[in-house]
Amino acid sequence: MLERYFRPFETGRGLQEQLRESLVSAILDGAMPPSEPMPSSRKLCELLKVSRNTVVLVYEQLVQDGYLIPSDRRGYFINEKYLRQQLNLNLKPATRKIFERPDHAPDWEARLQSSSSRLRAIVKPRNWREYRYPFIYGQVEADEQTAARWRDCSRIASTGAHMRSWVDDQVMLDDPLLVEQIIQRVLPRRGISVSAQEILVTIGTQNSLYMLGQLLGRPGLVMGLEEPGYVDARNIFGLSGCELKPLCIDRQGLVVDAQLDGCEMLFCTPSHQSPTGVTMPLYRRLELMASARERDFLIIEDDYESEQNFLGSNHPALKSFDDSGRVIYLGSLTKSLLPGLRLGFIAADAELIHELRALRRYIYRHPPSNNQRALALFLSMGHYDAHGRRLRDRLARKWRVISRAMAEHLPEFNATGMAGGSSLWVRCPPGVDAWVLQRLAARRGVLIEPGDIHYLSEQRPRNCFRLGFGAIAQELIEPGITALGAAWREMSRSELASR
Repeated sequence: MLERYFRPFETGRGLQEQLRESLVSAILDGAMPPSEPMPSSRKLCELLKVSRNTVVLVYEQLVQDGYLIPSDRRGYFINEKYLRQQLNLNLKPATRKIFERPDHAPDWEARLQSSSSRLRAIVKPRNWREYRYPFIYGQVEADEQTAARWRDCSRIASTGAHMRSWVDDQVMLDDPLLVEQIIQRVLPRRGISVSAQEILVTIGTQNSLYMLGQLLGRPGLVMGLEEPGYVDARNIFGLSGCELKPLCIDRQGLVVDAQLDGCEMLFCTPSHQSPTGVTMPLYRRLELMASARERDFLIIEDDYESEQNFLGSNHPALKSFDDSGRVIYLGSLTKSLLPGLRLGFIAADAELIHELRALRRYIYRHPPSNNQRALALFLSMGHYDAHGRRLRDRLARKWRVISRAMAEHLPEFNATGMAGGSSLWVRCPPGVDAWVLQRLAARRGVLIEPGDIHYLSEQRPRNCFRLGFGAIAQELIEPGITALGAAWREMSRSELASR
């Protein structure tokens, strides 16, 4: 009777974990009568082709957790008392008629005050790993050494005094060890010096922007955004009612001139402009800071990919020149490490941080404290720096390969983003539709991301796309670009034939 609960074991997951899941499902579904013993460890290990010790350990865990009761010489039995308690929690919906007249479903269209689902947003295929050549941005190639170090830090965070630091609900507080590491290890390399009262840990840059939009955004506020720019920043401040103003960029980032007139706040990515990847030089950073003083606007600085500069030295962050508190600095701690961890921070004036902390309390109180402590240990033990060095070396090698491949197979295409980072911004010849190219490339197993989504203006060029190389293996880059070139030539032949 139990056999139907046992699926083939998955690689990459522990046998004990999978066996326990199957047994718990069988117990809670009532597959075994409490009056009958569970299959013996010998019988179960023969059935599943696992060691007897694996089965015994799982049975003992289920005894400790109250699912099973051991009986001398008779084996293990289901804990009927525990099972009744558990089943009482899984009540079935009432089937009898309570009200005489049927209710009507709510009209959500009329009740919703806004519709986030209608915003133009980047959509990435869930099955991107199934593409042979995934030139996708925002994902990383698996790093077993980094994953092993993270597991070590997570284990240490779950022991002794470290565990005592996060088992309680911290309400509004962040892990002091993580804040200390941000202040002492992360920010100094960007030229920034702040106090603990000027730091707030968040669950990533999007979350940081959302809270800033809630506190600082308002209908009619003129919000300057790079064009092309970061899509989620545009949507977040649009939801706040801000008047969005597209700002031109060039090969040195945001252009500092009269276009900034009227801006009350602006969002920029000087380290690696999102999405083009160009870096703002030092002289223009100083010009932007002078303009902010003169025009009295706030700057939200997303220090996007600053740790991934493998060509030349880093320029100091805008925040490092800020002596009045008008720069709000956003940092990501895990985007290049393990993107799914979702941890970042805001460095800003203490008064603003105080209000952000109060707002955060009503959203999620604080990021998971166990992950905060594990990340603090990851930083303090030097693993973060070591990961950064390996990442820069790996990206530099990939960049050299992809640059050569683009020059050889797609010489008509113009690629920017040459100061580091994990992507290229590619401009196709005039008249080429990147969406058509994407479809043709996908047939060859190549995934690219059309770039018109990054434009706020109505006149959006359709001949741009982003070519991410962070997630793809180095040995697949050359054949991937070759396949993309073949898709381009097919597209060109098709256009010629249709004329």
